[in-house]
Amino acid sequence: MNGLVLLIISVAVLLAGYVLYGRWLCKQWGVGELDKPTPAHALEDGIDYVPAKAPILMGHHFSSIAGAGPITGPIGAAGFGWLACTLWILIGGIFFGGVHDFGALFASVRHDGKSIGEIISTNMSKRAKMLFLIFAYLTLILVVAAFASIVAGTFGATFTEAGEVDLVASEANARVAMVSLLFIAIAIVFGFLVYRRNAPMSVASVIGVIAIVAIIAIGMNFHPIYLSKDAWMWICGIYIAIASVTPVWILLQPRDYLSSFLLYAMLALAVVAVVLARPDMGSMAAVNTFVVTNPDTGAGNPIFPVLFTTIACGAISGFHSLVSSGTTSKQLDKETDAKPIAYGGMLLECVLAILTLCAVAYAYSWNAANPDNALAGATAIFGGGLAHMIDDSIPGTYSILYTLLVLTYSAFCLTSLDTATRLARFMFQEFWLDSSKGETPENVTGYKKVLSNMYVSTAITVVLGVLLGLNGYEKIWALFGSANQLLAGLGLLAVATWLGNIGKNNKMFLLPMGFMIIVTICSLLVNTKNQIAVISAGGADWGPYVQAILGILLVVLAVILAIEGCVTIAHPKKNQKV
Repeated sequence: MNGLVLLIISVAVLLAGYVLYGRWLCKQWGVGELDKPTPAHALEDGIDYVPAKAPILMGHHFSSIAGAGPITGPIGAAGFGWLACTLWILIGGIFFGGVHDFGALFASVRHDGKSIGEIISTNMSKRAKMLFLIFAYLTLILVVAAFASIVAGTFGATFTEAGEVDLVASEANARVAMVSLLFIAIAIVFGFLVYRRNAPMSVASVIGVIAIVAIIAIGMNFHPIYLSKDAWMWICGIYIAIASVTPVWILLQPRDYLSSFLLYAMLALAVVAVVLARPDMGSMAAVNTFVVTNPDTGAGNPIFPVLFTTIACGAISGFHSLVSSGTTSKQLDKETDAKPIAYGGMLLECVLAILTLCAVAYAYSWNAANPDNALAGATAIFGGGLAHMIDDSIPGTYSILYTLLVLTYSAFCLTSLDTATRLARFMFQEFWLDSSKGETPENVTGYKKVLSNMYVSTAITVVLGVLLGLNGYEKIWALFGSANQLLAGLGLLAVATWLGNIGKNNKMFLLPMGFMIIVTICSLLVNTKNQIAVISAGGADWGPYVQAILGILLVVLAVILAIEGCVTIAHPKKNQKV
């Protein structure tokens, strides 16, 4: 099978799922039945609760949930075979990830825009909320660490053995870094024009697209900043610290909206690449039940459970429930916008994952024919693979296409980074406050006053994330994937308990919930076992110790939450709000 046929079949299946299953979910849950304003209107505060037009919110939501997951995940899982990956992306996206994202957003909107943690508190117990907040916060630290490491890697310069910058090898990264910095500047201007000068969205969008083209042209020809990956890690830390505490209209909404244009351009380029090249999927195995990852020891990973945690955001992701209930629900203009933004956004991410598989298939063929110039690493395989596909038919386009694709990849990660930091700040603040007593960061005293302060909670999050990320995302991706997917199981659990309590059909959550919890606990145990083996062999740095400790802690928290949630589902309270 060639990649074009695979893409057409996949899009048709996902579209059918959106129309048919998505419509059924709306009827089962009663989406849009209540005649009352969404939290964005009812609780508007100009900082976090700010109504956003559907295209803008779609840009924020999709850019935030996409991140590096639907690209890095399928590349990491490709060894299990293109057919195995495709089946999980399609089945997982329609019946697992889409339900998870849509359900989390809908539940949050019906709970005044509150987080999954507060939904658990209301529908299960305060203890369960506290355990979930700890779990979610640890997972978000992993998100910050992994994505900051990826962004720094796409910006960082290459140095010679003498410690001097290799200008030729570093040029592409310097271009991406320059354009990314300029992109932040135009996003701030865009937000000011739209939200403070009431510029028409159509006019502002046209100006924004022209500005994006202009900064790409500038970045391609003027890129004087060459810094190490570690330096960029700390710069990213400073950026996300600022971005996570500023009002959403200043940076979050406008940058994510403008990022969506990069996204759409990247998707269009990827589709064109697949149409032109029609990569042979046969360059990869259809199904591999076991993948050897260490040729020296023969150690490897079984398709169960590793496939289902490695693909991550391409099929289902717990991070999405935090985005849906953390920022998107506070900006939703109309309840009926939830389906296209949450369910549709997840299925669009599945399309990106399928396109990534096509890029991997091409990269396999390219590497076989060009062993001295092989594409290695997620950035090179995705950006380089797609750029080569088009360049083969339209020579001379490789450089600009590669820069644009890597820029978009980096923009995804930056978007997820500042969203994850803002969410982690919410989680950290919630942990110290008792909402049932009306406690807020403003009215508490003592240590609660300090720890619930937005600047303190943000600083702690950023420092922990950057320090862990300096270890390299490759070393923590397995732990991130497992924790993230386990968080998805808990997100499904939270929404299922609420729907059961209000007498709505929650059966569509039960199989995905049980499957994800079992799969991810198994995966966490496997990863923890591997880290202990590394420690036992001696010579390990602090990374394996952190992963082993976090792995054990996450399993314990998840098991306790799963037991309490299942008890609640079996014996619903029947007294919660609709």
